[in-house]
Amino acid sequence: MSFFISEALAEAPEAAGQADAITGLLPLVIFGAVLYFLMIRPQVKRQKEHKKMVEALGKGDEIITSGGVAGKITDMGENFILVEISEGIEVKMRRQAVDTVLPKGSLKEL
Repeated sequence: MSFFISEALAEAPEAAGQADAITGLLPLVIFGAVLYFLMIRPQVKRQKEHKKMVEALGKGDEIITSGGVAGKITDMGENFILVEISEGIEVKMRRQAVDTVLPKGSLKEL
């Protein structure tokens, strides 16, 4: 009889050890969830909005690039755009470099 009792007592600490392991992982899971909702999810949302804006670019749009150059799109390719930054001065840029699309007529005010 004492043989079976010692086995039962030996199993109890093992179950407590598994509970401690789960409790130890709980802060990591909470940290991962907070990281996702505060950092990863908003960044993915911004990337989707930027991609949609770049796909909607058209000839004649007034833009500001990520480098701070303001101009008007004069020609478009699949990956590059031609931007007129001053009368008769055009610069070729990547479409992904566009940071903001301005309302029509904004460049005249600058």
